[in-house]
Amino acid sequence: MISAAMGFALGGVAAKVLREADMDAFRLTQIRSTGAGLILLTFALIKGKDQLRARRDELKDLILFGIIGVSAVTSFYFFAMKYLFVSVALIIEFTASIWIALYLRFVKKKHISPIMWLGIACAFSGLILVSQIWSSSSLNPIGVLVAFADAFALSYYFLTADRLSQTRSPLSLMTWGIGVAAIFWAIILPWWNFPFEYLTESYSLEGNLSEYNAPGWALILWIIIIGTVIPYLLTVTGIRELSAGTSSVIGMIEPIFAGVIAWLLLNEALSTIQLIGCAVVLFGIYLADKARAMVVK
Repeated sequence: MISAAMGFALGGVAAKVLREADMDAFRLTQIRSTGAGLILLTFALIKGKDQLRARRDELKDLILFGIIGVSAVTSFYFFAMKYLFVSVALIIEFTASIWIALYLRFVKKKHISPIMWLGIACAFSGLILVSQIWSSSSLNPIGVLVAFADAFALSYYFLTADRLSQTRSPLSLMTWGIGVAAIFWAIILPWWNFPFEYLTESYSLEGNLSEYNAPGWALILWIIIIGTVIPYLLTVTGIRELSAGTSSVIGMIEPIFAGVIAWLLLNEALSTIQLIGCAVVLFGIYLADKARAMVVK
């Protein structure tokens, strides 16, 4: 899960460059899903196409996993970024761990260790310090609404991946999930209208790398492989070995990685409060991991 968070954060560096160049968030999500889907499908076919077979009673879950758990999570996040500060969007998105814990406790009637609740509280509090949400002057209602929709979609992703990964390999599950997402975007946004000029143009990198340029296709490839294929496979593997609740809390480390990467590459220094927030998040993750064995599945 920690390695996956690092991958998602690294992918965000290239995504930021393309977003700064005004590439549409939904088109970026589309080419990300399609490229990742083709790579995963190739690997899955090499390993044996039998693992891609699905029973009729599984199709609904796999399709919903691709549309809600993959397509909605990414697109809602990019959409919210248009109306909110990134820090605010991340804070709302990572309330997913709270919704998961509440769902398991009050809907599934499972016991949640008090240490897990404390871990969630610490990680969430630390995330507030890292993002410095209080620095935002106002909150756009549309952005907040979409960000909460993103949090619920992320909760669905963790819970569904936890259930489906018990009978499917990470490769099989993510091939289905990202493959369905690719088909979904192809229907919503026809490929003949795709802005392919973003692939051939060259873009100046930011911060400490501002003197370097990178072609659009290289940035897209970076997002697909480093920021999508690898971290998604790692995430599903982590969820299967841990749990949806624990994994969602560990996932909160992603903004910390994003901050460190921004500091190293984009010359965006972390303040003292943000460093304290990093420590609090890490402590919350430690508590969540310690409580994992106490959670009755």
